[in-house]
Amino acid sequence: MRILILGGTAWLGRTAAEVAVQAGHDVTCVARGTGVPEGVTLVQADRDLDDALSAVARADGAEAEGGQPSGAGTRWDAVIDVSMQPGHVRRAVRDLEPVAAKYLFVSTCSVYADQGEGGADEDAPLLEPLAGDSMEAMEQYGHAKVACEQAVLDGYGAERSVIVRPGLIGGRGDPSGRTGYWGHRFARPSNPDGRVLVPDAPELPTAVIDVRDLAQFLIHVAVGAGQGVFNALGEPVPFPEHIEAARVAAQDVIRSEPPVKPVRAAQDWLVEHGVAEWAGPRSLPLWIADRDWYGMNTRSIDRARAAGLILRPLADTLADSLAWDLEHQVELPHGAGLTDQEERDLLGALGQS
Repeated sequence: MRILILGGTAWLGRTAAEVAVQAGHDVTCVARGTGVPEGVTLVQADRDLDDALSAVARADGAEAEGGQPSGAGTRWDAVIDVSMQPGHVRRAVRDLEPVAAKYLFVSTCSVYADQGEGGADEDAPLLEPLAGDSMEAMEQYGHAKVACEQAVLDGYGAERSVIVRPGLIGGRGDPSGRTGYWGHRFARPSNPDGRVLVPDAPELPTAVIDVRDLAQFLIHVAVGAGQGVFNALGEPVPFPEHIEAARVAAQDVIRSEPPVKPVRAAQDWLVEHGVAEWAGPRSLPLWIADRDWYGMNTRSIDRARAAGLILRPLADTLADSLAWDLEHQVELPHGAGLTDQEERDLLGALGQS
């Protein structure tokens, strides 16, 4: 089948392109960059421009400027779009609806208005859509994705649309640093005693979907006959179990049992000492203190499973992520987490230096 990926040089888009090529599909990527997988046709374009997709939306059989293939004269069997900018999606729907049979938009579970309800499915209420074409700040992320979803559904209709709403994506090459932090900490402690600062959050659910599993699902539903809206998350795992899985992964990857000891700190204490939640600088990744967000990681994935979503064990994702980080000499913190000195200072303040 002929698949058009709007993107394909960044993490998820590139993985999806690799999966599609391996499955024998004819894949074209439209992107600013050049780092597409082998076997993919690249059309370079800047989606900020109104005519960015003209090379893949023509119906006259012409070639794009510079001799790049236009995709014209044939219909794309599926479009996969990972954008977060409503203007990009609105223009893509406008230009590609006549030449593409199906439009798959990769959204996010951040579109939901309530993140506290456990087990909620795809019919839960959404945020208000962003009115403008551009998301100016991450606080608008969920609203922007709602607007993107609406553009796809308005242009293609429910029968020709697929909306996939991932939760936290993890695995090899995670640019956010959230997947690899804990395994990396256990493999390379910040202090000689091997103490690792961990939030005391026994009831916090975590969920990580491996980027490879998500990519496989995207291609599966893109080329299949189905349509609809799907949550795509990993299996819910209590935070302490996730931490233990990361410790075991570190032991397996470095083929020894490092002398590490998790040191649990009360969540209120961490907040008082300026430790950030979830991600970013001076954070403890995946930790969420506010129970109003606990439902974020326990949303129903029954529809996705019925449509073909297959998840690998969390232990495999964590081990593969750590192995990738060590192979590529990634240093902590990488997008998320504490520096070695920050962790040592906090352990000292906790009386654990």
